Amino acid sequence: MTAPSSVYVIDGGPPTAPPLPPRAGRGRKSGRLAQNVLFLLVSVALIGLVLEAVLIFYLHPESPPKQTSASFSKLRAEQHGQLLSDTSKVSLSKPVACLMDGQDVVHGQQILDWSLSLLPVLHKMHYFQKNRSLVVQEEGLYFVYSKVYFVDVGVFHHSVVMHTRRHNEERIPLMQSRKYSTKAEKDSNSFLGGVFHLRQDDALFVKVSNSSKIIRHKAYENIFGAFMI
Repeated sequence: MTAPSSVYVIDGGPPTAPPLPPRAGRGRKSGRLAQNVLFLLVSVALIGLVLEAVLIFYLHPESPPKQTSASFSKLRAEQHGQLLSDTSKVSLSKPVACLMDGQDVVHGQQILDWSLSLLPVLHKMHYFQKNRSLVVQEEGLYFVYSKVYFVDVGVFHHSVVMHTRRHNEERIPLMQSRKYSTKAEKDSNSFLGGVFHLRQDDALFVKVSNSSKIIRHKAYENIFGAFMI
């Protein structure tokens, strides 16, 4: 039989205790102190900004926005007056006409009439209410236009026609729009515009399929005119 092995114990002295963790109290105290200092500095800065704003307000009693608004209004009025002046100068340079509908006129069954009591623009062009025609006085290229506001139901034609002596007093359609609606009655607009070479005494007029469909709420909703380009 094998003899049991001997066990030897070496006594190295009393056991050593493990090191203690650092105290948390000191770190917390230092962190709180830093936060208090930062809060104090921010508060002082905000108070300084408020005091500065109050001083600026009381040292400058006049309100800049009101001055700016008044200056802007004055400038706008001056520009508006200059614009009207420039427009009047331009309108005198070339022939121009702009006519509007009015309650003082009576349309023909197909040919529309235009008011002369609503301060129409007529320079180097004439409008004759007898035949409801705008007559050209100077030869040149003209932009001719017409816009009508009408009841859109059934068939509706809108055209600008020229009456000229060059073609045996023939009436020549310059522009035309056609609309046919099978839906319920509604309001609609038709606009015609184009450039044409017109000669002296050429007469222009607006023709529709049925003038009773023209809506006459506002004078500027139905217009007719031309200007040299």
